[in-house]
Amino acid sequence: MNAHKHRVQSLSAVFLLSMVSLALDSAVAESWSGWRGPLRTGKVERTLPTSVNGTSVRWEKTLGPSYSGPIVQNGLVFTTETIDKKFERVSAYNLSDGKLAWETQWEGSLTVPFFAAANGDWIRSTPAVTEGHLIVFGIRDMIVDLDPATGKENWRIDLPTKLGTPIEAFGAVCSPLIDGEFVYLQTGGGLMKIALKDGEVLWRVLDSEEGMSGGAFSSPIIATIAQTRQLIVQTRLELCGVDLTDGKVLWKQPIEAFRGMNILTPTIIGDSIFTAAHSGSSEMFDVSKKADQWTIERRWQHKGQGYMSSPIVIDNHIYLHQKSERMVCLKAEDGTLGWTSPPLGKYTSMIHDGQNIAALSADGNLRIIAADPAEFRVITESQVAENSWAHLAMDDGCWIIRDLSALKIINW
Repeated sequence: MNAHKHRVQSLSAVFLLSMVSLALDSAVAESWSGWRGPLRTGKVERTLPTSVNGTSVRWEKTLGPSYSGPIVQNGLVFTTETIDKKFERVSAYNLSDGKLAWETQWEGSLTVPFFAAANGDWIRSTPAVTEGHLIVFGIRDMIVDLDPATGKENWRIDLPTKLGTPIEAFGAVCSPLIDGEFVYLQTGGGLMKIALKDGEVLWRVLDSEEGMSGGAFSSPIIATIAQTRQLIVQTRLELCGVDLTDGKVLWKQPIEAFRGMNILTPTIIGDSIFTAAHSGSSEMFDVSKKADQWTIERRWQHKGQGYMSSPIVIDNHIYLHQKSERMVCLKAEDGTLGWTSPPLGKYTSMIHDGQNIAALSADGNLRIIAADPAEFRVITESQVAENSWAHLAMDDGCWIIRDLSALKIINW
């Protein structure tokens, strides 16, 4: 009991340290450079607007279907699409006026199992960009590195052909993570570390099963836990810590989920990790290390079930969109439920500035929600799209919306 009390009291203190750690551990860019933003947590430094006008469209481009979130660098916005169920295309547009800067494409398509057809069979992974490199992960486990300024190909890896790894039955989903000179991502063949300069596969761990139980639905994050900088990775069955240098699996924690549908990006709070499984539960785990021995203890469990929307953390509270289509606010220390929202749709992508939350639902409704643990309160909302499962993005002065059939830039 005393140990638990000590952990509860220490969580608020380590929360601030964890935010600093994440800022140092992530490739911080001025623009929206990858999955869930520059810190991979949905957190932005700019103050979000408290009004939304879905008719204030700067420009719009009709495109083929995609679930990839748009990203930005040096005044260009990058998006993907699947063309004629045969090709994958990457395009770069001037953020200011929508002029096409370049586009390139390759063969890449996949027919998903019939029971998953409602979720589409087009490109899913959100690319990642850094100076000189735009990493795109195709639905058939094809990794392509492009020059973001010109679209010229630097290198590519067809993983099933090169390594003999299986193609993921539901298509590649993981969004690549760039850290310094390396790329990390989960594939049909497990978790990989790849050299950014030439595409060399440096190690592969957490080998995946073949067939419908294989592959991964989650995207990893880097954090310092128990004074050890590491990859935090969620496979179909387990939550894991992995050494960045050599791929050694430091620790594992089983996570029960319906058909292995562990989809969320793990949420780091100090030395603790939160996740929520499809048809499972919400759980907070404390991770510690003594000598060379790692220990994982479940701090609390809540009946709320995750689906596809990764949560955000503000002032020691977790804001989670659930399988039930409702958002909840959970107290990080003990999982206490603050409130439950009305249904918001099957999927909601969220970003925040520490005060308010911008939440884009799958039906295209963009809401500004107060980060208030006492009550669910929508400040404003506006229809900005028709079908948007791609993650919401932003840049200075605009929302960047990837509708299933279009890319829209909406002024603040």
